[in-house]
Amino acid sequence: MRIRVIFLLGLLCVMSRLGSATDLALVGAKIYTAPLEPPIENGSIVVHDGKIAAVGPSKTIKIPRHADVIDCKGLFVTAGFWNSHVHILPPQLLHAENSSAEQIDLQLREMFTKWGFTTVFDLASVLQNTNLIRRRIESGEIQGPRIFTVGEPFWGKGGTPFYIKGYLEQNHIHMPEVESIPEAKQRVRQQIADGADGIKIFANSVERNGTLTMPLELAQAIVSEAHAAHKPVFAHVANDDGIEVALKSGVDILAHTTPNGSPWSSSLVQQMTATHTALTPTLTLWDEELKGHAAPDDAEQWKRRAADQLQTFWQAGGQVLFGTDIGYIQHHDTTEEFTLMSRAGMNFPKILAALTTNPAQRFGYPKHSGRIAKRMDADLVVLNRDPEHDITALADVRYTIRAGKIIYSKK
Repeated sequence: MRIRVIFLLGLLCVMSRLGSATDLALVGAKIYTAPLEPPIENGSIVVHDGKIAAVGPSKTIKIPRHADVIDCKGLFVTAGFWNSHVHILPPQLLHAENSSAEQIDLQLREMFTKWGFTTVFDLASVLQNTNLIRRRIESGEIQGPRIFTVGEPFWGKGGTPFYIKGYLEQNHIHMPEVESIPEAKQRVRQQIADGADGIKIFANSVERNGTLTMPLELAQAIVSEAHAAHKPVFAHVANDDGIEVALKSGVDILAHTTPNGSPWSSSLVQQMTATHTALTPTLTLWDEELKGHAAPDDAEQWKRRAADQLQTFWQAGGQVLFGTDIGYIQHHDTTEEFTLMSRAGMNFPKILAALTTNPAQRFGYPKHSGRIAKRMDADLVVLNRDPEHDITALADVRYTIRAGKIIYSKK
């Protein structure tokens, strides 16, 4: 009996040590706990079971005996970044059932975790395939961000954008066009039942012979059905007509600025803010789209107009969500996006909010994500340089930590 008791006590001791091995401590960093809070100059963070157990000045934080400790002296920590406009559509991520964990890991690292993204919102992909990838992430087989998705987007009859038709055919992807309101409503319900976290409409579709605008009645039906299920709706917009359809139908987030359209007037932006419509600017997209297709002066004019539209929007109080369109464009480095947002007048706290607190609030996670505080999700980014002094430091990531686990480490 005595031997059995000793064995059980030893087993409990081992189990206790194994449990505490999930603890992680980041020690000696400058910590930006939230966009509008003063940083902790020499701070430490303790993580337990995927949650933040303690954060504060290092002298006040007790580090668990068996924690894995990361010396962060000279480093800088923020909450994990959200990218609210991505696409799980590159060939390397398609047909995930035939891809190894190593293949998918590599692609997710190059697109997301290398740049500090612990959460992404996919705005067009094959829902079944994206569901498979996120199940493999959630099981621990693959290291990647938390993925929200809209699955297949909604475009009207004849509204498949010309620039994606060839890619869809080449990769045997079927994304249907919507021909009637009853069909649209049924598809919204089905996609949500199948796991979609939101819905995306193409308020405008760019075709070879012009721009096709979705009928307002169709857009309203789609948005109404999604909102009935408490899901957000994104809109691809290309000009003022598309913005009008988006606003009148009750869309929640505009997926782009519209530099090929008119400058955004104060009255238009007032409509956006009055309807609480958010914006993912995707400024780098325009530079990528115009390379080799426009004269340098024309490309510069597009970028300037997009920045002006963003500036008019945020100065009016509009909510900005960071987004890059990665997966459609292959420019993974986020340095340019931060630079262009800064040129649009956004300072470090505003850009950090677009990466953290704004999306957490917009998508219903303010009690779990977006800030570094006790009991919040342990989604963290460790940076090599201070972003308060150089905004491009937000792209210089040393570690990306998701739910207390390191999912990217710069070698």
